Amino acid sequence: MQPISPDARPAALVCRNLVKHYGAVRAVDGLDLEVRAGECFGLLGPNGAGKTTTIEILEGLTKPNSGEVLVLGERWGAGRDRALRERIGIQLQETRFYDKYSVAETITLFRSFYRRGPSTDAVIGRVQLEEKRNAWVVKLSGGQKQRLSVACALVNDPEVLFLDEPTTGLDPQSRRQLWELVSEFRAAGGTVLLTTHYMDEAERLCDRVAVVDHGQVIALGTPAELIASLGAEHIVEFAVAAAASVRVDAIAQLPGVRHVRPETDGWALHVEAPHESIPALLAELERSHAELTRLTTHHATLEDVFVHLTGRTLRD
Repeated sequence: MQPISPDARPAALVCRNLVKHYGAVRAVDGLDLEVRAGECFGLLGPNGAGKTTTIEILEGLTKPNSGEVLVLGERWGAGRDRALRERIGIQLQETRFYDKYSVAETITLFRSFYRRGPSTDAVIGRVQLEEKRNAWVVKLSGGQKQRLSVACALVNDPEVLFLDEPTTGLDPQSRRQLWELVSEFRAAGGTVLLTTHYMDEAERLCDRVAVVDHGQVIALGTPAELIASLGAEHIVEFAVAAAASVRVDAIAQLPGVRHVRPETDGWALHVEAPHESIPALLAELERSHAELTRLTTHHATLEDVFVHLTGRTLRD
């Protein structure tokens, strides 16, 4: 039997022309989105881009002003909300637990909200909190609290898992532990929609990502496709002592340079072959009598894609 291609999988989540405004502020402005069953889909964008509002609408926590939303083929408010909530798991951007409950008591409480799901012990094992089973929530580290938050989203064995910035503020080890949880959930056939500020996280976990800005999707594709859309594999960043001495038009014509982008304290070049572009750049700066103060290079990332599209960084 031939495996089902990713494009042939049914849609687990669909938004069509989604709009949500708060007074004069349009948090979501005609957003279209489709997440396929079994994929990990990432929403990327700066604070205020509309990511959390979009995910809260999909979760049934916020009502849109207009537009169509389908979650596992169902519509919120159609009389089957309880049944639909049995099929999804939600990890909010910030979850408040009762400090004096233990890990086991907290998970047991959340498990009691659903008709079906794994045992408390099974969930604790899944998120690797066995040693903290009887510890109060207030005694947990930041990473342990995040794993507890994800555990509470898994107590009903959901088909779709919503994760809103799940690793913000965590140390590298805690982030990787959560990445493993997401990978295991997907390996079992689950669908994940996550928001994140971390480009390495999106590139590591997501099959596809949507770049969101001002409540709209401005780019969509696999991480590799979006990075390839820059037309260059490397980014060369440089600064000089006297910016006025840089001949930007001449630098744009250097071998292998596809695009020149001004930055706060210098310039960024999208280049195809740094071994050709960097020597040519140094020669041009010498001809212009520009004193080089900084030169760095890195492989193009999703962060570079976003800056190229919007002129802002993801944390602006």
